[in-house]
Amino acid sequence: MSELAADGIPVTVTCRVLKLTRQPYYRWLANPASDSALVEEHRANGLFDAHRGDPEYGHQFLADEASEAGQVMARRTAWRICSANGWFSVFSKKHLTKSTRPGSPVHEDLVSRDFTTNAPNEPWLADITEHRTLQGKLYVRAVRDILSNRIVGYSIDSRM
Repeated sequence: MSELAADGIPVTVTCRVLKLTRQPYYRWLANPASDSALVEEHRANGLFDAHRGDPEYGHQFLADEASEAGQVMARRTAWRICSANGWFSVFSKKHLTKSTRPGSPVHEDLVSRDFTTNAPNEPWLADITEHRTLQGKLYVRAVRDILSNRIVGYSIDSRM
């Protein structure tokens, strides 16, 4: 815009053509980005390019990839930038809970822990699991016949 304004084209016209408002442009002119902010943006671009190419990489490998591309930085800096932008590896570590003891049963044990049968469709077992995805949690419930060991039915939903 500064070049167009130097050529005599009014800023108002340029903003209208580019579908921008004038206020952010003048705010940027009053407080241009610092050198450290520009370096930070270049580093973020290098990390983003590495993350887009290999989303399974964590911040340490992304820092190495960005360094090979010319954006040298410490791994802590890469972690800070990745955390601020929400760039995480698609494979994350499992977090252990404080208590590993099983809780009380939710329902009565109707089969008395006897999982043998001689007739089909008697009894069925059901279980529900939670999977974390990039779009949120996904719940899968399956019903299994004990005799044939086949899945009789299943349901997948974003709510339990």
